Amino acid sequence: MNNQEAKTILALFRPGSPDEADPSFHEARQMAKTDPELARWFDAHCEAYLLLRRQFQSIPIPPGLKEQILSERKIHRPLFQRYWRPLLAVAAVVVFLVSIDFVFSPFHGVKDRYAAYSKRMVESALKGYNMDVTTTDPLQIRDYLKEHHAPAAYSLPAGLKTAPLVGCAVSSWQGNPVSMICFKSGRPLPPAAQSDVWLFVTSRQTLARASPPASPSVDRVSKAITASWSDGQNDYLLAVVGNEALLRKYLQ
Repeated sequence: MNNQEAKTILALFRPGSPDEADPSFHEARQMAKTDPELARWFDAHCEAYLLLRRQFQSIPIPPGLKEQILSERKIHRPLFQRYWRPLLAVAAVVVFLVSIDFVFSPFHGVKDRYAAYSKRMVESALKGYNMDVTTTDPLQIRDYLKEHHAPAAYSLPAGLKTAPLVGCAVSSWQGNPVSMICFKSGRPLPPAAQSDVWLFVTSRQTLARASPPASPSVDRVSKAITASWSDGQNDYLLAVVGNEALLRKYLQ
Protein backbone atom coordinates (compact mmCIF):
# COMPACT_ATOMS: atom_id res chain seq x y z
CA MET A 1 0.00 0.00 0.00
CA ASN A 2 1.36 3.41 -0.95
CA ASN A 3 0.62 6.86 0.49
CA GLN A 4 -2.14 7.69 -1.98
CA GLU A 5 -3.89 4.35 -1.53
CA ALA A 6 -3.85 4.86 2.23
CA LYS A 7 -5.40 8.33 1.81
CA THR A 8 -8.17 6.88 -0.38
CA ILE A 9 -9.05 4.40 2.37
CA LEU A 10 -8.71 6.83 5.27
CA ALA A 11 -10.86 9.43 3.50
CA LEU A 12 -13.82 7.17 4.41
CA PHE A 13 -12.77 6.83 8.06
CA ARG A 14 -15.10 8.40 10.67
CA PRO A 15 -13.41 9.05 14.04
CA GLY A 16 -15.47 8.18 17.09
CA SER A 17 -17.54 5.64 15.14
CA PRO A 18 -17.46 1.83 14.67
CA ASP A 19 -14.76 2.54 12.05
CA GLU A 20 -12.31 2.63 14.98
CA ALA A 21 -12.57 -1.18 15.21
CA ASP A 22 -13.07 -1.87 11.50
CA PRO A 23 -10.19 -4.08 10.28
CA SER A 24 -10.46 -2.66 6.77
CA PHE A 25 -8.86 0.56 8.06
CA HIS A 26 -6.17 -1.14 10.13
CA GLU A 27 -3.35 -1.25 7.59
CA ALA A 28 -3.87 2.34 6.44
CA ARG A 29 -4.03 3.60 10.05
CA GLN A 30 -0.84 1.75 10.92
CA MET A 31 0.85 3.33 7.91
CA ALA A 32 -0.26 6.78 9.15
CA LYS A 33 1.66 6.13 12.39
CA THR A 34 4.96 5.79 10.53
CA ASP A 35 4.44 8.27 7.66
CA PRO A 36 4.62 11.88 9.01
CA GLU A 37 3.01 13.44 5.93
CA LEU A 38 0.18 10.90 5.94
CA ALA A 39 -0.23 11.37 9.70
CA ARG A 40 -0.66 15.12 9.28
CA TRP A 41 -3.18 14.59 6.50
CA PHE A 42 -5.11 12.01 8.54
CA ASP A 43 -5.19 14.26 11.62
CA ALA A 44 -6.57 17.10 9.48
CA HIS A 45 -9.19 14.76 7.97
CA CYS A 46 -10.36 13.63 11.42
CA GLU A 47 -10.41 17.20 12.70
CA ALA A 48 -12.56 18.37 9.78
CA TYR A 49 -14.96 15.43 10.23
CA LEU A 50 -15.36 16.10 13.96
CA LEU A 51 -15.95 19.80 13.32
CA LEU A 52 -18.66 19.00 10.79
CA ARG A 53 -20.28 16.48 13.16
CA ARG A 54 -20.33 19.04 15.96
CA GLN A 55 -22.12 21.48 13.68
CA PHE A 56 -24.72 18.86 12.78
CA GLN A 57 -25.24 18.07 16.44
CA SER A 58 -25.67 21.76 17.28
CA ILE A 59 -28.68 22.16 14.97
CA PRO A 60 -31.67 22.55 17.32
CA ILE A 61 -34.67 20.25 16.93
CA PRO A 62 -37.92 22.25 16.80
CA PRO A 63 -40.10 21.67 19.89
CA GLY A 64 -42.89 19.16 19.30
CA LEU A 65 -41.46 17.90 16.01
CA LYS A 66 -41.39 14.27 17.14
CA GLU A 67 -45.00 14.41 18.41
CA GLN A 68 -46.15 16.11 15.22
CA ILE A 69 -44.53 13.46 13.02
CA LEU A 70 -46.01 10.63 15.10
CA SER A 71 -49.49 12.16 15.11
CA GLU A 72 -49.46 12.71 11.35
CA ARG A 73 -48.24 9.16 10.84
CA LYS A 74 -51.21 7.80 12.78
CA ILE A 75 -53.72 9.84 10.84
CA HIS A 76 -52.26 9.27 7.37
CA ARG A 77 -50.67 5.89 7.88
CA PRO A 78 -51.46 4.29 4.46
CA LEU A 79 -50.38 7.36 2.50
CA PHE A 80 -47.31 7.86 4.65
CA GLN A 81 -46.22 4.26 4.28
CA ARG A 82 -46.40 4.69 0.55
CA TYR A 83 -44.32 7.85 0.41
CA TRP A 84 -42.17 7.84 3.56
CA ARG A 85 -38.94 6.76 1.84
CA PRO A 86 -38.82 9.57 -0.77
CA LEU A 87 -39.98 12.08 1.83
CA LEU A 88 -37.24 11.12 4.24
CA ALA A 89 -34.69 11.21 1.41
CA VAL A 90 -35.73 14.74 0.50
CA ALA A 91 -35.68 15.78 4.17
CA ALA A 92 -32.19 14.34 4.62
CA VAL A 93 -30.91 16.26 1.61
CA VAL A 94 -32.47 19.49 2.88
CA VAL A 95 -30.97 19.06 6.36
CA PHE A 96 -27.58 18.24 4.84
CA LEU A 97 -27.58 21.30 2.57
CA VAL A 98 -28.72 23.59 5.37
CA SER A 99 -26.03 22.21 7.65
CA ILE A 100 -23.31 22.58 5.04
CA ASP A 101 -24.39 26.16 4.45
CA PHE A 102 -24.36 26.73 8.22
CA VAL A 103 -20.88 25.27 8.63
CA PHE A 104 -19.35 27.08 5.70
CA SER A 105 -21.34 30.33 5.79
CA PRO A 106 -19.29 33.54 5.80
CA PHE A 107 -20.62 34.42 9.26
CA HIS A 108 -20.07 31.19 11.14
CA GLY A 109 -18.29 28.37 9.32
CA VAL A 110 -15.46 30.53 8.01
CA LYS A 111 -14.55 31.63 11.53
CA ASP A 112 -14.69 28.06 12.78
CA ARG A 113 -12.54 26.77 9.93
CA TYR A 114 -9.83 29.34 10.57
CA ALA A 115 -10.03 28.66 14.32
CA ALA A 116 -9.52 24.95 13.63
CA TYR A 117 -6.53 25.70 11.41
CA SER A 118 -4.85 28.06 13.88
CA LYS A 119 -5.52 25.69 16.80
CA ARG A 120 -3.96 22.79 14.91
CA MET A 121 -0.85 24.76 13.92
CA VAL A 122 -0.26 26.33 17.33
CA GLU A 123 -0.78 23.12 19.26
CA SER A 124 1.60 21.27 16.96
CA ALA A 125 4.26 23.81 17.96
CA LEU A 126 3.46 23.77 21.67
CA LYS A 127 3.32 19.97 21.97
CA GLY A 128 6.75 19.50 20.49
CA TYR A 129 7.96 18.79 16.96
CA ASN A 130 11.02 17.93 14.96
CA MET A 131 12.40 20.62 12.71
CA ASP A 132 13.23 19.44 9.20
CA VAL A 133 16.13 21.87 9.01
CA THR A 134 18.05 23.48 11.86
CA THR A 135 19.77 26.61 10.62
CA THR A 136 20.12 30.35 11.09
CA ASP A 137 20.44 30.92 7.33
CA PRO A 138 17.19 32.36 5.87
CA LEU A 139 18.18 31.39 2.32
CA GLN A 140 18.68 27.78 3.31
CA ILE A 141 15.22 27.77 4.88
CA ARG A 142 13.59 29.21 1.76
CA ASP A 143 15.43 26.73 -0.46
CA TYR A 144 14.29 23.81 1.66
CA LEU A 145 10.67 24.97 1.70
CA LYS A 146 10.65 25.54 -2.05
CA GLU A 147 12.17 22.12 -2.68
CA HIS A 148 9.39 20.52 -0.61
CA HIS A 149 6.61 22.49 -2.35
CA ALA A 150 5.79 24.61 0.69
CA PRO A 151 5.35 28.41 0.56
CA ALA A 152 8.81 29.98 0.30
CA ALA A 153 8.04 33.39 -1.21
CA TYR A 154 6.83 34.88 2.05
CA SER A 155 7.33 38.36 3.50
CA LEU A 156 8.42 38.85 7.11
CA PRO A 157 7.21 41.78 9.23
CA ALA A 158 10.04 44.17 10.03
CA GLY A 159 10.22 43.15 13.68
CA LEU A 160 10.47 39.47 12.82
CA LYS A 161 13.38 40.00 10.42
CA THR A 162 15.70 40.67 13.36
CA ALA A 163 14.50 37.71 15.46
CA PRO A 164 17.04 34.86 15.71
CA LEU A 165 16.20 32.07 13.28
CA VAL A 166 16.25 28.47 14.49
CA GLY A 167 15.03 26.43 11.52
CA CYS A 168 11.91 25.27 9.74
CA ALA A 169 9.56 22.37 9.07
CA VAL A 170 6.87 21.53 6.54
CA SER A 171 3.46 20.87 8.05
CA SER A 172 0.11 20.46 6.29
CA TRP A 173 -3.54 21.41 6.53
CA GLN A 174 -6.12 19.24 4.75
CA GLY A 175 -3.46 17.98 2.37
CA ASN A 176 -1.99 21.44 1.64
CA PRO A 177 1.59 22.35 2.65
CA VAL A 178 2.20 24.83 5.45
CA SER A 179 5.62 26.39 6.05
CA MET A 180 6.63 26.57 9.70
CA ILE A 181 9.51 28.99 10.35
CA CYS A 182 10.92 28.87 13.87
CA PHE A 183 12.49 31.74 15.84
CA LYS A 184 13.73 32.47 19.35
CA SER A 185 12.64 35.44 21.41
CA GLY A 186 15.86 35.41 23.44
CA ARG A 187 14.14 34.40 26.66
CA PRO A 188 15.11 31.19 28.47
CA LEU A 189 13.38 28.20 26.89
CA PRO A 190 11.82 25.28 28.77
CA PRO A 191 13.76 21.99 28.69
CA ALA A 192 13.70 20.34 25.24
CA ALA A 193 12.02 23.40 23.68
CA GLN A 194 13.57 24.57 20.42
CA SER A 195 11.84 27.90 19.93
CA ASP A 196 9.07 30.10 21.28
CA VAL A 197 8.12 32.10 18.18
CA TRP A 198 6.62 30.48 15.08
CA LEU A 199 5.43 31.78 11.75
CA PHE A 200 3.07 29.57 9.74
CA VAL A 201 2.67 30.39 6.06
CA THR A 202 0.23 28.77 3.66
CA SER A 203 -1.11 29.64 0.24
CA ARG A 204 -4.25 31.78 0.27
CA GLN A 205 -5.97 29.02 -1.69
CA THR A 206 -5.56 26.64 1.27
CA LEU A 207 -8.02 28.52 3.47
CA ALA A 208 -10.02 30.17 0.68
CA ARG A 209 -12.84 32.23 2.23
CA ALA A 210 -11.42 31.56 5.69
CA SER A 211 -8.32 33.64 4.93
CA PRO A 212 -7.57 36.32 7.55
CA PRO A 213 -7.77 40.05 6.76
CA ALA A 214 -4.89 42.17 5.46
CA SER A 215 -4.33 43.85 8.85
CA PRO A 216 -3.09 41.56 11.65
CA SER A 217 -5.86 40.19 13.85
CA VAL A 218 -4.73 39.29 17.39
CA ASP A 219 -6.13 36.30 19.26
CA ARG A 220 -5.14 33.76 21.91
CA VAL A 221 -4.82 30.09 21.04
CA SER A 222 -4.02 27.74 23.91
CA LYS A 223 -0.91 29.10 25.68
CA ALA A 224 0.14 31.31 22.76
CA ILE A 225 -0.84 34.76 21.58
CA THR A 226 -1.33 34.91 17.80
CA ALA A 227 -1.61 37.35 14.92
CA SER A 228 -3.20 36.46 11.59
CA TRP A 229 -3.04 38.35 8.33
CA SER A 230 -2.89 37.90 4.56
CA ASP A 231 -0.93 39.62 1.81
CA GLY A 232 -3.18 38.36 -0.97
CA GLN A 233 -0.83 35.55 -1.94
CA ASN A 234 -0.11 33.90 1.40
CA ASP A 235 -1.90 33.64 4.74
CA TYR A 236 0.23 34.17 7.85
CA LEU A 237 -0.18 32.98 11.42
CA LEU A 238 2.38 34.25 13.94
CA ALA A 239 2.36 32.54 17.33
CA VAL A 240 4.34 33.62 20.39
CA VAL A 241 4.53 32.17 23.88
CA GLY A 242 4.11 35.38 25.83
CA ASN A 243 1.92 38.45 25.92
CA GLU A 244 0.49 40.78 23.28
CA ALA A 245 3.24 43.35 23.79
CA LEU A 246 5.87 40.78 22.76
CA LEU A 247 3.79 39.72 19.79
CA ARG A 248 3.37 43.27 18.51
CA LYS A 249 7.14 43.82 18.75
CA TYR A 250 7.49 41.37 15.88
CA LEU A 251 4.72 43.00 13.83
CA GLN A 252 6.25 46.50 13.82
